[in-house]
Amino acid sequence: MKKVIIIGGGVAGLGAALKVKRAAEAGHDVGFVLFEKDDRLGGKIKGAIVETEFGRFVVDGGPDSFLTAKPAVHRIAKLCGIDSHKMPTDEARKGTLILKGGRVYPMPDGVMQFAPTKFLPFATTGLFTWPGKIRAGWDLFVPKKVVPEGQLNDETLEHFIVRRMGREILERLAEPLVGGVHGSDPAQMSLAATFPNLLEMEQKYGCMIKGFLAQRKMVEAMRKKHPPDPKNPKTFFTAFTGGMHEFSEAMADAAGPDKLRTGVGVTSLSRAEDGTWTATLSDGTAETADSVIIATESWAAEPLVRPLDEGIADALAEIPASSSATASFAFDEGEIGIDTNKFGVLCPAIEKSTLLAATYSSTKWPGRAPKGKVLMRAFLGGPQNQAIMEKGDEELTQVALAELRRILGINPKAEPIFHRFFRWTGGMPQYTMGHLDRVALIEERSKQVSGLALAGGSYRGVGLPNCIESGEQAVTKVLADCGIEYDEVEEKRSY
Repeated sequence: MKKVIIIGGGVAGLGAALKVKRAAEAGHDVGFVLFEKDDRLGGKIKGAIVETEFGRFVVDGGPDSFLTAKPAVHRIAKLCGIDSHKMPTDEARKGTLILKGGRVYPMPDGVMQFAPTKFLPFATTGLFTWPGKIRAGWDLFVPKKVVPEGQLNDETLEHFIVRRMGREILERLAEPLVGGVHGSDPAQMSLAATFPNLLEMEQKYGCMIKGFLAQRKMVEAMRKKHPPDPKNPKTFFTAFTGGMHEFSEAMADAAGPDKLRTGVGVTSLSRAEDGTWTATLSDGTAETADSVIIATESWAAEPLVRPLDEGIADALAEIPASSSATASFAFDEGEIGIDTNKFGVLCPAIEKSTLLAATYSSTKWPGRAPKGKVLMRAFLGGPQNQAIMEKGDEELTQVALAELRRILGINPKAEPIFHRFFRWTGGMPQYTMGHLDRVALIEERSKQVSGLALAGGSYRGVGLPNCIESGEQAVTKVLADCGIEYDEVEEKRSY
């Protein structure tokens, strides 16, 4: 039997484990063992079910959802028997606030990604100055960038937004969106690696406004042709009724707990002349196999790969990562003294807040808190505020609470029913300029190392669907190296 060692128990590693298991069930003589250095599986998917005298709260410590349009999570949820546990956002209460000058302003209706598509809401908002609004509209007249044939079309998000729509749109809209959602710095992030649709849109339509207007018309036409099912609404993001950790736990159960070893890390890798791999483990033992999948952060993969291929290791070392944290607080709705009929608030870096953003979890996701109670989640850290991550957990929790009170106007006498804190050290890879070249080099050189593949959010997408697919693609590669051809297309169709 061909054996695969999987290093890392996040969704990329679990996705790889599930695929190896499916290959075995399809009749291929293959098996796996997965090692996770932490005492739990799920990686950045972590949460808690908090039982109180008032009822149950569902807390997400990492990602609280996934992009509905991407199929991987839907497919795996169906495979694991929890497809019926998926839930949409509460669109009746949808809305985002943005901090400006100590006040919060609603994001104007019609804003798609970083561009306005409705004139009146954008013209009347207090979020932007009139010079800023006029400069944004100038996007209609700024000529598109000329890209020489054969050259990669890329630039930083900051350069692109300022070039097309001005610095005010960058500072008040684009930066807080990518800071709060992606944990990225627009001055460093590669547009081709993060938002290639913007580059394509400029080339096709000449500007962002025309491109998003065309996109909005297409969406409206599709809704007329295929009216939404009120009993099964499709929203931009989807979650699970038991929290996102319900999904990772279901993946682990489906993969087979007897093959998943927690609390044991891999400290080094070696490959014999006959192609056999040996993983030295943190408990002093060793494991041999025919292939290895490293499904960790790039900075954790780098020392494991360096003895095998200096070129891959050097490229991995050039992928930076930032640290962040989330702090969730439960309140009595009657005590906090604010309107929670929004999804949350974004805090632009220009405001000098210690928060990146805050989500009204119990508004966005029905059932996250008992009736009459509120669950909020604050985000801290990010690439532009790494210094704050040097503080301890309790101090950061108090910082987050103080900022929620200051920004949202929460009654200072309203004390949390409970709080939960989650820290993610080096958890957010940064797709900086040159990222696609680095990833291409990693992939090309990995092809030359039989039985080795890398997976995870450090390469071609940080979302859960991307991570799952990267783990599955890694399995396809190492099985092929072992002479096993597994029809991935037919396998996906079957679910």
